[in-house]
Amino acid sequence: MHTRQYDLIVIGAGAVGENVADRAVRGGLSVAIVESELVGGECSYWACMPSKALLRPAAALRAARDVAGSREAVTGDLDVAAILARRDSIAHEWNDSGQVSWLDGAGIDLVRGHGEISGERVVTVTDADGAVSELTARYAVAVCTGTAALLPDIPGLADAAPWTSREATSVQTVPESLVILGGGVVACEMATAFAALGSEVTIIARSGMLGRMEPFAGEAVTAALRHAGVTVRLGVDVDRVDRDAPDAEVVVTLTDGSEVQAAEILVATGRVPRTGDLGLDAIGLEPGSWLEVDDTMRVGGFSWLYAVGDVNHRALLTHQGKYQARAAGDVIAARATGAPVDDAPWGKHVATADHDAVPQVTFTDPEVASVGFTEASAREADRRIRVIDYDLSWVAGASTHADHYEGHARAIFDEDRGVLIGATFVGPDVAELLHSATIAIVGEVPLARLWHAVPSYPTISEVWLRWLEEYGR
Repeated sequence: MHTRQYDLIVIGAGAVGENVADRAVRGGLSVAIVESELVGGECSYWACMPSKALLRPAAALRAARDVAGSREAVTGDLDVAAILARRDSIAHEWNDSGQVSWLDGAGIDLVRGHGEISGERVVTVTDADGAVSELTARYAVAVCTGTAALLPDIPGLADAAPWTSREATSVQTVPESLVILGGGVVACEMATAFAALGSEVTIIARSGMLGRMEPFAGEAVTAALRHAGVTVRLGVDVDRVDRDAPDAEVVVTLTDGSEVQAAEILVATGRVPRTGDLGLDAIGLEPGSWLEVDDTMRVGGFSWLYAVGDVNHRALLTHQGKYQARAAGDVIAARATGAPVDDAPWGKHVATADHDAVPQVTFTDPEVASVGFTEASAREADRRIRVIDYDLSWVAGASTHADHYEGHARAIFDEDRGVLIGATFVGPDVAELLHSATIAIVGEVPLARLWHAVPSYPTISEVWLRWLEEYGR
């Protein structure tokens, strides 16, 4: 068996693993990264990038039709073939040669194959031909394997060839009809995309839509989906799923006795960690479990093991995983070289924003952009809060943005500290409003100082002034 030694071994070459490796190399370490699929990972090929490529054309068309003058210039409908071709281009035709070149340029060694932890600081890699090699780490192993779609235990579902987000975002032929199980971000975004692409879409959401966000967000998205022709079934569960033949329709029987038939079924009911075949039992951990970490991303009970990104279940978002990765790569290098580790909450060696300052955009129509606490989560945390709601159509910039702009913004203020701790925006193109709220929350900017952050006129960002006026300071 061939054996090689490095300072750090990273398992998983997605966006998170790449960032851990890059920061560690910049810190002076030698690094190998192990990948069994495509370098660049889920986000590049089956999640963030291809899904947004599918969603953007309909959003751009909507924006043009929302304004007199451009509305009259729109003479056609979406070109589905062109949308899929553009998506293929953005996903690099599922070819990772560009990402591999980046690894080479960054000084990171790529080892192709399935990595499995076989002992302390030891990773055994089996390549596609069955050849086995062994990598040993002088200092650390970082698990960056992410998550996979959760397949619920519904009779008949596994035998019905269900789609996950991977099949949905890489689709080459748009189905005539699609039934989606789930009411979270993936379900809502894919319902938005496939309805625009021409599918007859049904969502079955037992627990409601976007349930972890402010209630008005889920209500707005539900109303918009129904307006777009999507059938939204709430508060009902699936009893069983049947497909008699590979080319037959799927029949979904619901607990109320009704049935839904569709060409394809997409399961978007949650995620599970990709740790089942990682060899965790060799080091006393449970295969298939989430890996609990501290703010430096080190797994509890281990001096050498780190878990970064979705696999640690702190915040299942690419940008948060990359944020964790930068902290982890820096701290691994610092600990390995004996450099001082700054454990202060504002230090670069810790990832603390995952606790209560996580930003997220749901690219539905309307968009939902949120960061920090919701009203419900703030009250659950026993914060003394004041909630300010504002209709975004009342902001002058909204009238220039669209002829009939509809949107809503909520701010959550901590009354004891006089700072913003949560914000949610719902409306067309609100994604770009989010980072200002993120900065205000992370920076703990006092309300008295926010008065001096003057929003440009006429923009939708003027909602910041309206929030402060409503607050009365």
